[in-house]
Amino acid sequence: QVQLVESGGGSVQAGGSLRLSCAASGYTYSRICMGWLRQAPGKEREGVAAIYTNSGTKYYAESVKGRFTISQDNTKKTLYLQMNSLKPEDTAMYYCAAGPTYCVGYWSRPSEYTDWGQGTQVTVSS
Repeated sequence: QVQLVESGGGSVQAGGSLRLSCAASGYTYSRICMGWLRQAPGKEREGVAAIYTNSGTKYYAESVKGRFTISQDNTKKTLYLQMNSLKPEDTAMYYCAAGPTYCVGYWSRPSEYTDWGQGTQVTVSS
């Protein structure tokens, strides 16, 4: 059974840091795109960052470049998102998701991902 389980969310003040984790099970953690997406209240879900499992090629939304870092531990089938210099506008539910093959061309589009975690809440106060 395919399962993605996120952890690491919480509440921080602006300028703070959080590290999200996503443990994947039931996957052959290979040749897939793993992404972090978020959804703020009243807004559409959006791609934050993604990584292609085989090459480690990374993709970032402009709004998080230089502040967030996506990484993975292939042996543990775990995806990470290090979030630094957090801003109130980063407040959202953060989801881990898996998509088919390469990330390029679709990684920022939630509809292209096939499997999702339950989400973890990140709240940044000013």
